[in-house]
Amino acid sequence: MISLVMRGKTPEQASMLALVSLESRVPPDHPLRAVKALVDEVLGKLDPVFDEMYADSGRPSVPPERLLKSMLLMALYSVRSERQFCEQLAYNMLFIWFLDMDLMDKPFDATTFSKNRERLLEHDVARRFFDAVAEHAHDLGLMGSEHFSVDGSLIEAWGSTKSFRPKDEDGGDNNGFADFRGTKRSNETHESKTDPDARLARKGRGREAKLSHMGHVLMENRHGLAADFELTEANGYAEREAALDMADREREKRRRRERKKKRKQRKASRRRSKKGRRLTLAADKGYDTRDFVRGCRERHITPHVAQNQHAHRRSAIDGRTTRHPGYRLSATARLLIEKIFAWMKTIGGFRRSRFRGRAKTRASGLIVVATYNLLRIVKLQPA
Repeated sequence: MISLVMRGKTPEQASMLALVSLESRVPPDHPLRAVKALVDEVLGKLDPVFDEMYADSGRPSVPPERLLKSMLLMALYSVRSERQFCEQLAYNMLFIWFLDMDLMDKPFDATTFSKNRERLLEHDVARRFFDAVAEHAHDLGLMGSEHFSVDGSLIEAWGSTKSFRPKDEDGGDNNGFADFRGTKRSNETHESKTDPDARLARKGRGREAKLSHMGHVLMENRHGLAADFELTEANGYAEREAALDMADREREKRRRRERKKKRKQRKASRRRSKKGRRLTLAADKGYDTRDFVRGCRERHITPHVAQNQHAHRRSAIDGRTTRHPGYRLSATARLLIEKIFAWMKTIGGFRRSRFRGRAKTRASGLIVVATYNLLRIVKLQPA
């Protein structure tokens, strides 16, 4: 039996009027819904910070919440530039819905990011947003305060090796420095004319050297959430120094949480059990140095560092640490930190910085790592 179906025709003129609800166009089970609800809750806690950034009178600007959400979308959907994002914002209804915009709202221009970035850097909004996301995860019971891992990775700077020229030279065209074979270059005598904060570094022997920054992540071992992020100069000491600095900040956060619990008059027995626990910090063989291990123990942190037992070298970690079962657990848990760097560089677009200077690159990295935490929190939360 053949069913009779009339052929549909394409209308020659599009409708000029339409009643469209963006909320109805987004599927109820879309994963971005849970992310949006979580982001709105975190941004609500930053209202006092946003009030300090702007005057009480004057011409209204783009809301800072909308700018931060735009940066999150760029990391979630691997948008490679702000100009490309503004182009997609003109026709992508999912982006318009996520930013709480209307179809009649005019998309903001790419220069809006540049004009407002200095204001965001002045008030360190990226750091405050990252800390708010991490604190929210701690309040949900998804992030502990005892066991952590640390690692670092090179982040390519926004500069070509042709711009790496002697420090006493000014200006000029970089094309004349394309062939530097046979010349000796070092960070002591040369600098990038494009990004002076960048340093020439390489990942290992036999690898090419590139202008880079050093990104560091402190991860909580229970669920693999990033507890802290820092961007420093790419040198041989940056990883260990940044690890101790992030550990100090985490210890200070822990003290504030304990004082907050005391103000809420929790049970005395529970307070004593939490206060007596020591932090553990896991890391790879690159952190197996006497100064780093000594710095951890001076801070009452147990260093669960992998032993570097190459020839003619003695490890700074002895049997006092390796004999405990927790040392072996930390060695397994610290591998989760590689997933954070992998997501940052492949999905988040942070393999290479889009900005010049360490301050702007650091702020961009904080937003990318906060986006990773948001995805992890959504997956770990119950339905």
